[in-house]
Amino acid sequence: MAMKADITLLDMPIGLPDLGYRACDLAARTMLGSSRSRVFLGVRRPLLAFLNDYAGANAWGKSVGCRVSRQMFAILPKIAEVDAFMSAHAQQRIRESHPEVVYCRLAGGYALPSKTSPAGRATRRDLLLDHGFADIDSWLGTLRKTGAKPDDLLDACACAIAAVDVLNGTGRRLGGEDDIDRRGLKMEIWY
Repeated sequence: MAMKADITLLDMPIGLPDLGYRACDLAARTMLGSSRSRVFLGVRRPLLAFLNDYAGANAWGKSVGCRVSRQMFAILPKIAEVDAFMSAHAQQRIRESHPEVVYCRLAGGYALPSKTSPAGRATRRDLLLDHGFADIDSWLGTLRKTGAKPDDLLDACACAIAAVDVLNGTGRRLGGEDDIDRRGLKMEIWY
């Protein structure tokens, strides 16, 4: 049975500047402190012209003062896919989130150890248990044949917590009301 979500939070940039940094990314990096590198800076709309050209993307990025990491380049096709779909109307139901910022909030303002470390996974799992994900261990146990990694599932659950908060009117947002790209998309991170 297909279900329709009232709100969906994606761990993917929505709303891309042509130049400069998004205020929401800068605020998220400040919030994460020494773990700030977990939030990409420098995703800009012109980079979408270089989906199959890392050297070109990096050269363009350097020309505007921000090199393009291999990790950022690897997700550019997904960013382009989301960007092609998004509209101001769609953004009423589909918004951007960032699991690391959600976890930081859930942990009382502290950034967690790396999500790929045993301590990082355990801390995230414990926070999810504390926030109603009683079946998280069972779900983690069924991942082996799906291709998903444990941190993918944990991150999706963090975004779900933030989505429920948005629906309840208690959602928190980084970025200002006037942070809008040239396509009319809000540049904000819900956490």
